[in-house]
Amino acid sequence: MLKFAIKRILVSIPTLLAIITLVFFLVHITPGNPFDGERALSPEALKSLMAQYRLDLPLWQQYLLYLNDLIHGSFGISMKYLGQPINHLLFPDNMGGFWVTLRLSIYTMAIAVPFGIICGAYAGLHKNSWFDKLVVSSNIFFTAVPTMVTGPLCVLVFAVTLRLLPAGGWGDGDIAHLFLPVLVLILAYTPTIAFVTRGSIIDVLNSNYIRTARAKGLPTKKILFKHAIRPTLLPVISLLGPMFAGILVGAVVTEQIFTLPGLGVLTTNAATNRDYNMIMAITILGSILTIVFNIIVDLLYMVLDPKIKQ
Repeated sequence: MLKFAIKRILVSIPTLLAIITLVFFLVHITPGNPFDGERALSPEALKSLMAQYRLDLPLWQQYLLYLNDLIHGSFGISMKYLGQPINHLLFPDNMGGFWVTLRLSIYTMAIAVPFGIICGAYAGLHKNSWFDKLVVSSNIFFTAVPTMVTGPLCVLVFAVTLRLLPAGGWGDGDIAHLFLPVLVLILAYTPTIAFVTRGSIIDVLNSNYIRTARAKGLPTKKILFKHAIRPTLLPVISLLGPMFAGILVGAVVTEQIFTLPGLGVLTTNAATNRDYNMIMAITILGSILTIVFNIIVDLLYMVLDPKIKQ
């Protein structure tokens, strides 16, 4: 398993390099520069800023210098927050940036995953029941309705009408401030987990080896927990890796709705202000997380199904 993990990491390096290269050149070939604004800078000030951020150098030279920074663990300096290292903005000493989004993601997955698996398994075991139809319809509904709709609705109901919870903000990271954003993300991801689990357990229960186990007279509980549970979880596990990485870098709308100081604010500000280094840093961070979680998923596959080792 260790050899497999090392092999996957080595194979992922060219993929990550291709992503870094593509993002770098796409960002830098867009018209204009980060210092264009309503108030034009003097030629001297603009020249000084361009030199400070190495934008006056040939593009290939900027690229090589950026790769050198990445190798040394640095994402560079922000062009929006002048003079501040991006590493410090993404991973501050206090609670903010990546740490806020990570906390939000952990709470979401800790609730959505077990709840979704339980609901999906029950729906698959009771196919065509009212609960099964509820799971299917919930997946269709919450897939069609984005968080930019469910978020304000939750604020309207729980914060404005009932006045039970704050409408937004981080506070001290207490449950009251986290409840609504976590709820919105749970509503977005739980139905998908439940739907995938439902389809998986239906397929497993209709497989030949499960029919054989039933023909031998094995108890239903033994069939489920000894023979069916592992193959049922395989599609779910493959879904969870990219999903967790997606929450970490993609909860932009939710964090904006509830004014949380996470990656969402940094992403929006970077896109609005053409903060090249921040845009590239968040994209690269998302790519790294996706690769890491995909490797973890592959390792879990090998644990759940030893045949995959072959």
